[in-house]
Amino acid sequence: MVGATMAGGCISVQAPEKPIVIELNINIKQEVAYKLSSDATKTIETNRDVF
Repeated sequence: MVGATMAGGCISVQAPEKPIVIELNINIKQEVAYKLSSDATKTIETNRDVF
């Protein structure tokens, strides 16, 4: 009786016929911001002809 109940709970696993396709649409955007210190800003403003 114990053997009959154990045989009834059998599980079968099958691989799919078609391959699994995973599409990843990743958009990576990188922004770099430069901030000038107040000294550099003053230097640029006073020497506009150089820059």
